[in-house]
Amino acid sequence: MTREPHPTREPLRRPLIGITSYQDEAAWSVWRQRASLLPQTYVDAVVRAGGTPVLLPPQPGGAEHLAEALDGLVLAGGPDVDPARYGAAADPRTGPPHPARDDWESRLLHAALARDLPLLGVCRGMQVLNVALGGTLLQHLPERSHQIVPAGFVRHPVAVEGGSRLAGVLGTVTDVSCYHHQAVDRVGRGLQVTARSADGTVEALELPGHRFVLGVQWHPETDPDDDRLFHAFLTASQPRETTR
Repeated sequence: MTREPHPTREPLRRPLIGITSYQDEAAWSVWRQRASLLPQTYVDAVVRAGGTPVLLPPQPGGAEHLAEALDGLVLAGGPDVDPARYGAAADPRTGPPHPARDDWESRLLHAALARDLPLLGVCRGMQVLNVALGGTLLQHLPERSHQIVPAGFVRHPVAVEGGSRLAGVLGTVTDVSCYHHQAVDRVGRGLQVTARSADGTVEALELPGHRFVLGVQWHPETDPDDDRLFHAFLTASQPRETTR
């Protein structure tokens, strides 16, 4: 008696991961135009972790539709959040506002939370998460602490709260690459601080009760030798069904 071969199971498709992007003047070839752009490191990190990246530049609508179509959302780093969004006057050292991006990312974030879409906030992305949930920001950290030279990342250790989702991925101490002059001050509704640097700066936030909502103040996408955080995010973003 011969056995029938087991049917081949179709592999799940790669998760579709939206990544928010800049809108700025850019130059390429003979052109200099306003463009939607993103550092390639974000794209590479998502691909290495098993996802298909899609860039999400600021636009006037469609956040709810995208939250339905995507499997996960990355709020990327970028310029300072407008202090008016958390009821503060701008410090002279705060960068100029980018209202279109602030508004777009806030709408995307709320749409993602409403659908329990896995979300990873990176640097500015964590600050957007905190502000969207009613938190505030420190507009300028001490000089030469977390941003030492222009366009150069600072490497330092952070302590991670034991028992947190982040600790389950990275352990209770990890080295990170950061570049920021602002940080979380008052923590937003429902968020938990799950990592700090030696000077007390908030380095990570989590939102319990969701599949995966995690913000980090550092730039994990710049470290190709350590994809643990992106792998954890992509694991949470695996499609729940093979077709939409």
